[in-house]
Amino acid sequence: MPTPEDRLRELGLTLPEAPAPVASYVPWTRAGTLVFTSGQLPLRDGRLTAVGRAGVELTTAQAAEAARQAALNALAHLAAAAGGLSGVRRILKLTVFVSSGERYTEQPQVANGASDLLVSAFGDAGRHARSAVGVAALPLGAPVEVELIAEVVP
Repeated sequence: MPTPEDRLRELGLTLPEAPAPVASYVPWTRAGTLVFTSGQLPLRDGRLTAVGRAGVELTTAQAAEAARQAALNALAHLAAAAGGLSGVRRILKLTVFVSSGERYTEQPQVANGASDLLVSAFGDAGRHARSAVGVAALPLGAPVEVELIAEVVP
């Protein structure tokens, strides 16, 4: 049976090094079998992959790709907390904050960039509850911020 890392490789993706926090917080906390990640931006090699607001400077597809990268970063922290992605039992909750224009209403489609990645990596264990929230601005001008709650092996 393929591991989540194997499934990511099939998509042409590798788990990045977990990005360092950009302010005063820890990247994840664990309570028993639950892991909560801090919000993750679409960083790759220390730089944002996109800047701007969905529906203004970015298309929905571009923002969804940024959500996918942010989710990949959240998975890197989840792997650190669980001793690898194989230590994840299931993804419980995904929250995606989308920096967007005033009349923009496609936040769910942007969030699909993260949701689809989780299902691709974990199969049914990647199906999750979700919130997709439009906001006026995010740190560093990022278009999205993603956070996860997951159940891991004890």
